[in-house]
Amino acid sequence: MGTQYFPARSVLFQKEPSGVTYRVPALIYMPRYSCFLAFCEERLTPADAQAHLLVMRKGTFYKNYVEWKDMEVLSTARLEGYRSMNPCPVYDEFTGTVFLFFIAVLGHTSESYQLITGKNVTRLCYVSSSDQGDTWSSVTDLTRTLIGDTIKEWATFAVGPGHGTQLKSGRLIIPAYAYHIDCRNCFGRKCKTSSHSFCFYSDTHGTAWHFGEALSTPESVECQMVSVDEENGVNFLYCNARSVSGCRVQAVSFDNGAVFHNGQLVYKLVEPKNGCHGSVIGFPAPIYKLGQSQHFLRQLRSIYTPRAVSMSPPNFLPPTWVIYTHPTCSKARRDLGVYLSLLPRDPDSWSGPWIIYAGPSAYSDLAYVEMSTDAPTVPVFACLFENGTKTAYDEISFCIFTLYELIDHLPHNNQKRKGLRKRKGLWECCFVC
Repeated sequence: MGTQYFPARSVLFQKEPSGVTYRVPALIYMPRYSCFLAFCEERLTPADAQAHLLVMRKGTFYKNYVEWKDMEVLSTARLEGYRSMNPCPVYDEFTGTVFLFFIAVLGHTSESYQLITGKNVTRLCYVSSSDQGDTWSSVTDLTRTLIGDTIKEWATFAVGPGHGTQLKSGRLIIPAYAYHIDCRNCFGRKCKTSSHSFCFYSDTHGTAWHFGEALSTPESVECQMVSVDEENGVNFLYCNARSVSGCRVQAVSFDNGAVFHNGQLVYKLVEPKNGCHGSVIGFPAPIYKLGQSQHFLRQLRSIYTPRAVSMSPPNFLPPTWVIYTHPTCSKARRDLGVYLSLLPRDPDSWSGPWIIYAGPSAYSDLAYVEMSTDAPTVPVFACLFENGTKTAYDEISFCIFTLYELIDHLPHNNQKRKGLRKRKGLWECCFVC
């Protein structure tokens, strides 16, 4: 197992000598067009209050490399007098439309000011594209029509950041979070707030939007969501969220985001002080016929118990596996890692991390690169992430890796295996009975 193997990366956005900084990456892949759209914020300095505009690069995937176009400013993704933040794109495969959600925050008003005063100056907006990001619509402000009077109960809110998702039903999901005002002018000084993740959703391909109930406890903020199929046929929406509890928070919804249940702390997924955004993406578990890809199965079984890894029968809907990216250090934003879960509802099921960048690193966003072919293929993933040598905000890089590479470089769980030996070029595992 190569402990120092890192996937090749390309720098898409780099801090400029003037101090202009690019932060908060968001990534989507459109398999019909073999096309990536990579978004981020352009800031005058790294500070949140100095966010300015949203920018984008478009890339065409040629199976062994990506050809990127030059960066462009999304000039319509803004409100006059507001700064654009938290890009959150979602692709509607039914209509071919990309919706880019974001928040618009008045002037240089900070999040902390909104939390202290309870004066929300944030708007919910989106632009859309029907030509794979070549042109974008004018901005739509949904704040009054969608959130309405509920906005008075929120000190502030945001979407994502990072990608949204589409369910098999066609429902579009935009992850979000809000700081609910629990008490105004507490002790005559400031508001008391609590943060909770939730989602906006549309069942009409973006013509009308609604929002569901928020996670109750524990407190949660920036989040992403995955539609998960289990082997027994159960489907649920899985939410993985940032927290200040020293680890991640997860919850599931059995009604496609209207209500979330079973909020849990995920102790295996550590958070640095004050937390950091992380990304999750789901994909169908590979189906292997008897006698095929035994190397891959042996590697999986060296990490998981034999019951967790099985070969599904023909015509069986494969379960959803989930990968997750996040800084792996509990003390600082550094050493970006990838984790894998075959049973995402179980908070103890995560294995990893495989470190894909050693050094300062922060926000990331994942995409599953679904190949347009009938032949069995290796699952491929793309990651857009903040990184640098001096700070985590020097640049935003892009890399691609396969599920095989991930399995190859995940640390082996010694409690679930007795040993690992190499025989005839294959890894063979001996399990504890």
